[in-house]
Amino acid sequence: MANTISTKTYRDKYRLAVLAQNLRVGLVAEAICEVDRSDLKTLQTPYGSTPTTVVQALAGTYTPADFTTTDDTLTVADEFIVSEHIMDFQESLTKFDLFASRTDEMTYSVMASIDSYVINAITEDATGTYTTPAGGFTTAANINVIVSNLLSKVAGYADMYKGTFLVIENTDVPGFIQAQATNGFSFADAALNNGFMQSYMGVDIYVSRTGLFTDATVGTRTWTNDGHRLFGVKNTATYAAPRGIKFEEKGVTGKTGKEVVVYGYIGAKVWAPKAALLVDITLA
Repeated sequence: MANTISTKTYRDKYRLAVLAQNLRVGLVAEAICEVDRSDLKTLQTPYGSTPTTVVQALAGTYTPADFTTTDDTLTVADEFIVSEHIMDFQESLTKFDLFASRTDEMTYSVMASIDSYVINAITEDATGTYTTPAGGFTTAANINVIVSNLLSKVAGYADMYKGTFLVIENTDVPGFIQAQATNGFSFADAALNNGFMQSYMGVDIYVSRTGLFTDATVGTRTWTNDGHRLFGVKNTATYAAPRGIKFEEKGVTGKTGKEVVVYGYIGAKVWAPKAALLVDITLA
């Protein structure tokens, strides 16, 4: 018995696979945040005030204290859309798979936009702050000082077991490479043989292209992060992508070929009780 499967079915399956794989592998946000892909527009995480323990001489009496609870919510309010129309003659007369090529390009466009949005939103909402010594990450002598100071910002918290991260731009890499090549023996040998190492002092380092940290208004969010970087404990912030990234391929009246649309709904949140575990770094 033979099954009949249309060509478009194969193409849709390919596009979905590429989108899912590239977004999950390529996104820095996937590595540093807790990700929610449910169909919820609003995530609720209320939290209570911190109780205070009283130490007193033996008396056997106590005074009950008041407490408060505060609502903390992540509301998805922004959508990401990239769309193109591929004419039939463009697909038919090219010597390569134009649909596959455009899928890769559109996926990268969505991926870069999500990363920029989520990382900038988290940096803006982080309550931890740190200003680097003059020269920032580009000065090799600063690296040990900066990383050790950043680790001290989150040391002692129970969430430290989740691991720490640092998001920098590619222009910061030279300082790290020079520091890695001159600190320790086995680590320096590995850096000299293999180049940039993506972990330093137990901190996972993620590198994005220049221009990730910006001053901008994107969708409903506004941030002022030009000249900033982000450090923190993993999985203490959340980004929501209800039902993931989707695509549609459709015919359009008056045009040959297909219109392709990739879209999704994204929100990001630093939860108030965890905000001190994320550090907004200012480069000096």
